[in-house]
Amino acid sequence: MRILLDECVTHHLKSHLAPREIQTVTEAGWTGIKNSELLRRAEDRFDVFLPVDRNLPFQQDLSRTRIAIVLVHVPETDIEAFLPLIG
Repeated sequence: MRILLDECVTHHLKSHLAPREIQTVTEAGWTGIKNSELLRRAEDRFDVFLPVDRNLPFQQDLSRTRIAIVLVHVPETDIEAFLPLIG
């Protein structure tokens, strides 16, 4: 499974999701790219996109994407906020 972590998601989450193939938006070289273009690019290289942007479903027509989107609701974007969500 290939997972793309959005810009606001801490890169420290990668080690907690191993052994999956995980890359951050920054590592992909896509920093600052708008969500519509980001999703288009991610569809060809990843299976899952993990954002924290609660407005994403209202800004994009997600029914047309070919990538799974797991929208994570956390109060902060540091690793401590994500850890309770990892099983």
